[in-house]
Order: sequence, then C-alpha cells, then structure tokens
Amino acid sequence: MSTLQNKIDFAVIFRVKNANPNGDPLNGNRPRTDYSNFGEMSDVSIKRKIRDRLIERWVNDGKKEDDGNMIFVQSDDRKVDDAKSLRARAEAGLGKELGSEKTAELACKKWLDVRAFGQLFALKSNKKAGKKKEDGSDEDGDTGVSIGIRGPVTIQSAFSVEPVDITSLQITKSVSGEGDGTKRGSDTMGMKHRVDQGVYVFFGSMNPQLAERTGFLDADADAIKLVLPKIFENDESSARPAGSMEVLKVIWWKHNCKSGQHSSAKVHRSLVVNPDGTYALNLLEGLVPEEIDGF
Repeated sequence: MSTLQNKIDFAVIFRVKNANPNGDPLNGNRPRTDYSNFGEMSDVSIKRKIRDRLIERWVNDGKKEDDGNMIFVQSDDRKVDDAKSLRARAEAGLGKELGSEKTAELACKKWLDVRAFGQLFALKSNKKAGKKKEDGSDEDGDTGVSIGIRGPVTIQSAFSVEPVDITSLQITKSVSGEGDGTKRGSDTMGMKHRVDQGVYVFFGSMNPQLAERTGFLDADADAIKLVLPKIFENDESSARPAGSMEVLKVIWWKHNCKSGQHSSAKVHRSLVVNPDGTYALNLLEGLVPEEIDGF
C-alpha cells in the first residue's frame, strides 16, 4: 500500500447542548472559552476522542495486534492491552529496539496514531541516577529515550461560531464517603458547569510529504474519515450526557496533488458556519469537497 498521495483538508461542525465539551482544570473545570467568550475545545481533547473511536473500530473489526492499526496513546478506560504506562507499551511493542535508530520506523509501523499524529518518546532511564560517562550514559550503559516523530495529521482547536453562555450549578454530596456509614457526614459542596448551547467547528489537514516519513497510508486517512462523524458516540459522561454533543457535518477536501491546489488557510476560510448549524461553502477552483452527515 502506498503512503498518502493527495493533500487533504477537513472540517467538523458539531453542536453542544447542556454539556461541558472540554473542562479547564485550571479554572474549576469550567468549559474552556477564549477572552471573547467563544467556546473552545482543545486539539488534545479532539485527538483523544479520535483515538478512542479508532480503538473501538479496531476491536469491532476483530483485527490482530500486529496489523499496524493499534493505538499507542490509550486512555485507562479504553485500554485493550495490559500496559500500565506508555513506557510499558513501548517496551512490549518494540522490545530491544526501543531507543535504537529503528524506534521511529517500528513505532510508525505498529501504531496508527503514531504515524498519524506523531509522538515524542521521552522515557527516562530505568536505572537510578549515578555516575555518567562522557557520552551521557550511565556506567552500566543504560540510557533514557528521547525520540520525536512528526506526524502528517494536524488538528486545530475547536471554537464556537458565536460567544457561548455558561451555566454553573452548585451540587452537594450528602452521603458518607468514609467510615462505617453509621454517622452521616456533612454535605460536601461542589460545582458543575455546562455550555447551554453552541455550534462549534474545528479544522484539520493531512500532509503527504510528512506521510512519507511516517508511512501514513491512504487507508489510514480513510479510517480517520470514517470515525470523524461519530467522535462523540460512546463518549458519554456526567459532564457530557448522551445526545448532548452531536456532529452535524464533516467537510472533506481531497486535493488532486501532494502540495495541494490551494493553501489550507484559503480552504478553511471557504467554509462559513452559521450559529444555527447551517453553513455555506465558497467553492474553490478545481476543488469540490465531500459533505458527510454526522452519525
């Protein structure tokens, strides 16, 4: 199979209703907003959801562990292996080659998210710090690993089309959290926050030149394309109840060459999203997008 042959740009339009799409831990887990009060969802959060959907697709299709479609960065509640850390997963997958000049090549072959988004293998030495040799290694030859892989798939943060209203609710826990339960504990106060309603959009691109370095395939691009319309399915939580986040449309621009017929900036500006979720496309010469309904 060949690596990605055509530059791809894409956009995802989604609606949030009475949910916290991405809480800010530095602000009491309130929904993220910029200084103009436009709702924001980080690129890291979006890639987490893409990874989770890719894991589910891999499991449902009954694929094998060595087929190259496993996910390296797995969340604890979505794990499909016994690894307790990224280091353990890297050691199990790469063995003695971890830290060698073949690390990047083998990691890209084994894990889909590594060859898509890239990965930094920054793993400390297993040995305790001791006397160093001139080359920086420990006396017993054990060294840490620091290898960066630049991926061809970039995801931007999502922003709401217009400023959002945030509702905060005070909640209490009136049951005993510790002890034998014979004595009622005092109420514990807390807060929950939600975006009342908003339409968001995020953009992404796939670069064929970088795809050649990681071995990112056309089939890999198709796998991401298939999960984008359903990135919020099976992602329910107290902060995001089922049905509170919904993909409306995926817009997929596939260029006819590696360098692209138009810049990504111009392509992304050709999409105008309205506050009610409708949108308009200013068609660019020779580039007709595919419009995909949400799941």
